[in-house]
Amino acid sequence: MPKRTRPSPARAAPDGANAVSKRIRARIRAAGRRFHANDSIAEFVDGEAELAALEDEVASRMQDLLEALVIDTASDHNTAGTARRVARMFLHEVFRGRYHPMPRVTEFPNAERLNELMIVGPITVRSACSHHLVPIIGKLWIGVLPAEGSKLVGLSKYSRIADWVMSRPQIQEEAVMQLADLLEARLQPEGLALVLEADHFCMQWRGVKDESHMTNSIMRGAFLRNEALRREFLQFVRS
Repeated sequence: MPKRTRPSPARAAPDGANAVSKRIRARIRAAGRRFHANDSIAEFVDGEAELAALEDEVASRMQDLLEALVIDTASDHNTAGTARRVARMFLHEVFRGRYHPMPRVTEFPNAERLNELMIVGPITVRSACSHHLVPIIGKLWIGVLPAEGSKLVGLSKYSRIADWVMSRPQIQEEAVMQLADLLEARLQPEGLALVLEADHFCMQWRGVKDESHMTNSIMRGAFLRNEALRREFLQFVRS
């Protein structure tokens, strides 16, 4: 049986002005941009080497948190590599939309002048509540009414764009609006509709421990003006 390798331990994070997070934060502030939990800051991270250095810093600070929680990671084989695993998870998986650029999305013109309702979904989306950093998991439906000058994208690209936006600490109400803004800007449709129905573990796992879920809808353009179009989309979502 091959020898199992242990995860690399958390390395010490640089202090003061040399901290990677401080350098990135300084660039964002110099550009006059915000860096809320649900913002992408990928353009301010200087390549893979700096992202790796940021992972080292996050792992080191996560190790400090584990020690503050009085967890003996030195003798507990289950948590010996937890700080590094959590750092990798945050930067490259569950919060990937903050630290990695938007995936490439090839757009093509509406050459056939399509003007019929297109509905994509349900798309499984995963995010995290920015209040407690615990999961939000739900289903997303997207309705698009193309215009003659619209841009079209492949079916899988809707999932990739949604995943990129949702893979950040969020509140659901802002997440669905952020996704709608991005899709509207990229596609330039005649109408756009989104419905997101999600379970919140910050309510199910803690607090009131209730299993109810939240649903948000956004209607823009033709979906606001045309009741029949709106009804057609919502009937599909509810079916």
